[in-house]
Amino acid sequence: CVDLSMVVSKYIGETEKNLSRVFQLAEGKDWILFFDEADALFGKRTGLKDAHDRYANQEVAYLLQRVENYQGLVVLSTNLKTNMDEAFSRRFQSVIRFPMPDAEQREQLWRNMFSPQCVFDEETDLKEIAKKHELAGGAILNVVQYASIMAMSRGEKTIRNADILEGIRREFQKDGKMMR
Repeated sequence: CVDLSMVVSKYIGETEKNLSRVFQLAEGKDWILFFDEADALFGKRTGLKDAHDRYANQEVAYLLQRVENYQGLVVLSTNLKTNMDEAFSRRFQSVIRFPMPDAEQREQLWRNMFSPQCVFDEETDLKEIAKKHELAGGAILNVVQYASIMAMSRGEKTIRNADILEGIRREFQKDGKMMR
């Protein structure tokens, strides 16, 4: 997994150098390069308003060239496909869309993400939570971590419904949504 925080630099030319090192390390090793939140790096090229735009466009062009020349597999993930440069999209052999999980899938995610050592208070109904709150797997994981940390901070294994709901509220707030 390529950690973009270790690759992207605010200094002109440094991002290309860092990417070059990643691709050089991977060459001939049968590595799969996985870029998470790839839209941050593979974003659309823009019109030239200033020098920053020119260098940002150069980064995208450089990355496009490196991806094309890489002999191994490159996997990109994004929640913002519309922010990806079309030049990358045209070169993908496959695009796999993962739709929002339905209520049954969300319930399974909730059940699988909590530790088996956890116990739930009497108010917690994961089936109802899954039905009522449409969340992606990553958001559910964030809520599970929040509720688990709250339980640990109290020195207990009991997951409280109030903590789950607060975690859900926080996730919705991140996206500018209101919890219903």
